[in-house]
Amino acid sequence: MARLQGKVAVVTGASKGIGAGIAKALAAEGAATVVNYASSAEGAERVVREIEEAGGRAVAIRADVGQAGEVEHLFAETKRLFGAVDVLVNNAGVYRFATIDEFSEAEYRRQFDTNVLGLLLATQQAVRQFGPEGGSVINIGSAATELAPPSTAIYTATKAAVASITQVLSKELGPRRIRVNTIAPGVVVTEGVHTLGLIGSDMERDMVARTPLGRTGQPEDIAPLAVFLASPESRWITGEVIVASGGLR
Repeated sequence: MARLQGKVAVVTGASKGIGAGIAKALAAEGAATVVNYASSAEGAERVVREIEEAGGRAVAIRADVGQAGEVEHLFAETKRLFGAVDVLVNNAGVYRFATIDEFSEAEYRRQFDTNVLGLLLATQQAVRQFGPEGGSVINIGSAATELAPPSTAIYTATKAAVASITQVLSKELGPRRIRVNTIAPGVVVTEGVHTLGLIGSDMERDMVARTPLGRTGQPEDIAPLAVFLASPESRWITGEVIVASGGLR
């Protein structure tokens, strides 16, 4: 029997990249999966189509996780279509790398509104739907908090906040049988990383050279961890930050 049969999962920012990979993996294990997106309806519908073609159940729902009203709508629609939520993957995230000379308040707010506020708003709504048997919240952090690359002050700060929130909420929600963990990927090849210009750059070559497993990651390297953390197999794991970086430190 599939490990997540009968469960309902919401994956934020799931129209592409790591989020899409996680959504497809959760659905493959039996979860009815909500593919959340903010702007790429086409990408989200493509993920839903791939899930359905593989025999799974999924729906795309638009919501900007940085807006409380839209997050409420996301979870209300999820409950209407599939029932109460069992698994939340806080994957939605934005980034832009810039030096401190290029720092701007607008960019600070853009990244924190999605990466931190969005995580808190989505978690709040999910917690209100989790039943007496509890649930699993899986946050997507970043190995950048350990690597501290230059020109990533805002982004790395948001992901450090994710790690801290994970530890706080694991203690706060543990008595309600709600587990909260973070996956912290290293460099993963996604559309966003290509747009950033990292793939093929000197920075990528340097990171690969320092990675014991000798390559960049793929969404398929991260998705199985999310399935594990969503499943009963991880019932004794909470408050953890699991770094998935091929050994890059």
